[in-house]
Amino acid sequence: MNRELKRVSIVALIMFVTLLVSSTLIQFVQADSLAADPRNSRTLYESYSVERGPILVDGDPIAYSTATDDFYRFQRTYSNGPLYAPVTGYIPVNGEATGLERSLNDYLSGQSSSQFFDQLNRLISGQDPVGASVEVAIDPVAQQAAWDALGDYTGAVIVTEPETGRILAMVTKPTFDPNTMTVHDGEQVQATYEGLLADPGDPLFNRATGGDMNPPGSVFKLVVTAAALESGRYTPDSTFPNPGEFTLPGSTSVVRNSGGGTCGGGATVTLADALRLSCNIPFAELGIELGDNAIRDQAEKFGFDSEFLIPTETEPSTYPQGLDDAQTALTAFGQGDVRATPLQMAMVSAAIANDGIVMNPDLVDQITAPDLRPLEEFEPSEFGRAISEATADTMVQMMVNGVENGAASNARIDGVSVAGKTGTAENGEDDPYTLWFTGFAPADDPQYAITVLVEDGGGLGQEGYGNLIAAPIAKQVLEAVLNK
Repeated sequence: MNRELKRVSIVALIMFVTLLVSSTLIQFVQADSLAADPRNSRTLYESYSVERGPILVDGDPIAYSTATDDFYRFQRTYSNGPLYAPVTGYIPVNGEATGLERSLNDYLSGQSSSQFFDQLNRLISGQDPVGASVEVAIDPVAQQAAWDALGDYTGAVIVTEPETGRILAMVTKPTFDPNTMTVHDGEQVQATYEGLLADPGDPLFNRATGGDMNPPGSVFKLVVTAAALESGRYTPDSTFPNPGEFTLPGSTSVVRNSGGGTCGGGATVTLADALRLSCNIPFAELGIELGDNAIRDQAEKFGFDSEFLIPTETEPSTYPQGLDDAQTALTAFGQGDVRATPLQMAMVSAAIANDGIVMNPDLVDQITAPDLRPLEEFEPSEFGRAISEATADTMVQMMVNGVENGAASNARIDGVSVAGKTGTAENGEDDPYTLWFTGFAPADDPQYAITVLVEDGGGLGQEGYGNLIAAPIAKQVLEAVLNK
């Protein structure tokens, strides 16, 4: 063999080996990830040619497929679409799916590995492929109550089960109708999508789990209180200086309590009263004493700086790094660069209600094959212990006091002990406040943890506050689920 022919043979061999390796990688190693990629238009078209499984609430479909006579064969329909949009998401004929339609697409389209033999049997028998059904944890009473209570406000309501982490309600407003995104006209879908993107109300945001996250304001005082009690250096009766103004260390910035003046009467104020009355100055003082590392460690035990798959994606709530004393003081009452989602604050309240244990949140109860065989079942799982049982018991009583005769009084329910904390967060010198409530009920046997977020000051700018708007929303939802 001459030298040139030998070179050609070597090049051909290298090309053959390269082709073999790349084909093997694509067909076997990367097959699952490529199939699951929402940008894979072939997978998207295939999922439309299959009768997707329904998404169910209490056995009733909130998303289902019906046969059509066009290219796509099936039309996805959403019952009460705006109410359940943050749960179901949508699957368009062009673009990426969202919500459970995206995260559980392999099950809903019948393409998951656990459905392989179903696919094989249907192929042999000539039956049309059918996807699995997904039963979500949503309680229809809680979901409707949250929708009604939130009304026309911009914000979110989330309700969870403290002992398990199951998400019983997830409402966000403004919202949209996912049916407008599943019509079999790509140009129309694109125009609708661009209109939703341009909407100043950001209806595509799921404010319960992400979006433009807000400072938590005074609801974050629960995290700081937990850090203080867990340190062993403080009790509810620990006292702090009680001035009417507090100048931040190394700064000319002044911290004031809501409404001005001192935190109650007297030269000092207890930690219990500071939380009950939601005073900023004693928490700024406490934050400096604890230091940012202790606060951050406690926040992370509750789930801050972690991403949770529920199984849809959520955005992590954040506590900043590398703070000086002035910055730490601001974070101690939920200002500065602290950011939180309603889901995260519901996890804080739920952990306090659950003897200090944080449960991983979950939106799905069960995934079932067309033959009713369970493919996946929800199992409660622990994220970890945030606080001791003793600290949790102490904080339950402190939060009950806040509702019974404190800054969260508008969450009171006759005949029911409610534990709660309000928040009114600043966003800028002239910007409307963000209003919060987080808590649980019944306090002596917690069944429901709830967090309410209302943006834009509830339409009142800087005149709105948590107890005026967010607490009554929580009360209305809790009354509905407790009386069902």
